[in-house]
Parts: sequence; structure tokens; C-alpha cells
Amino acid sequence: QVQLVESGGGLVQPGGSLRLSCAASGSRFTNYAMAWYRQAPGKQREFAAFINNNGDTKYSVSVKGRFTVSRNNAKTTMYLQMDSLKPEDTAVYYCQHIATNTWGQGTQVTVSS
Repeated sequence: QVQLVESGGGLVQPGGSLRLSCAASGSRFTNYAMAWYRQAPGKQREFAAFINNNGDTKYSVSVKGRFTVSRNNAKTTMYLQMDSLKPEDTAVYYCQHIATNTWGQGTQVTVSS
């Protein structure tokens, strides 16, 4: 069983940066792929970024080139570095343990001047 806790959200101005963390408990982290999703108000949850156990990554078109997903297996933590943030990046960000379809509680990111 795995539990996920996101942190690092907040209010940032357009053009700014934030780093989100997803801390995983349990033994199912090192060999498992993880993902970040986000859900804006009134919209469906959408894929943002993916990282597998080898460190291979994929991104949605909307965040590619601005966001970077990474992981630290020793700390059983996944990260999402978000740069050049835009108002349309405002959403609740969730991490997912893909194999078990486990989700964290989400962390709010608001991009506004």
C-alpha cells in the first residue's frame, strides 16, 4: 500500500516559479512510474507530467518546456519544478502512483498578479 502527500503549492505571480513535492510512504516507489495531474476550476482533471522508474519523462503540450518532473528514490519523493508560470496554470495539482491508481490530496497553485 502507498500513500501520497503533495506540498509546495501557493500563490505566485505570472512568470514566477514553484516546486511541488509528492512524498510517498510505503515500499512501492522506487520501481514504479508516477505522474502529475492538475484540475482547474470547472474543468476535468488533466495529465501534466510522467516519470518512470528509469527517469524517462513525458509532458503535456501545455507544460512542456516550462515544467520539469524528477524523483529522488532515496527520499521516496517526486517533484514538479514549474517555471514561467501562467494564469492558466492555476489548478489543484495531484500526484498519482500509477500501478495502484493511488492519488494524493492535492495542492493548490494559483498564478495571479
